[in-house]
Amino acid sequence: MRKIDQLLSEYGVSHQNPVNKRIHWICVPAIFFSIVGLIFSIPTEPIAFLSPYLGPFANWATAALAIVLFYYYSLSPPLALGMFLFAAFCLFLANLITIISPVPLWAISLLIFLIAWILQFYGHKIEGKKPSFLKDVQFLLIGPAWLMHFIYKRFGFAY
Repeated sequence: MRKIDQLLSEYGVSHQNPVNKRIHWICVPAIFFSIVGLIFSIPTEPIAFLSPYLGPFANWATAALAIVLFYYYSLSPPLALGMFLFAAFCLFLANLITIISPVPLWAISLLIFLIAWILQFYGHKIEGKKPSFLKDVQFLLIGPAWLMHFIYKRFGFAY
C-alpha cells in the first residue's frame, strides 16, 4: 500500500461521523487559507529582491507553500497538483484581501483560524475521537489532501 493511501486511511478512521465530515469540508480549507493569510501577513523585506520576479507573491506564504507542496508531491504528484491549485487560490484570495479590505489580512485570518478550530474540535467531540494530528503532526497536512482525494474520486481522477 502506498504511503498516501495509508495516511488517508488512518486519517479517515477518526472522521466517520457525517456531521464531523461536513464540519471538516468547511473548516479544513478555512484553516488552510487562514494559515496562508497569517504567513502572507509577515513583512517581506528580507525577500524583497524577489519582487521583480514574483510581484505580490514574493512573500513568506509562497515560500512556505513551496515546501508544503513538495511534501504533497513526495506523497502523490497528482494530488500535489490539486493542492497547488488550491494553494494558488489561497494566495490569490490573501492578496485580494490585502488590496480591498479595510480590515488587515492578519486579523481576518486569525478570526477564521480561531472559529474553524473551535468547530473542528466540536466535530471531533461529536465523533468521539481525538483529532489525528494529536497522534502525528503530519496529519495537519493530510487533512486538506484527504478532502482533495474525495474530489479526485468524484471526478474519476487517479491520485
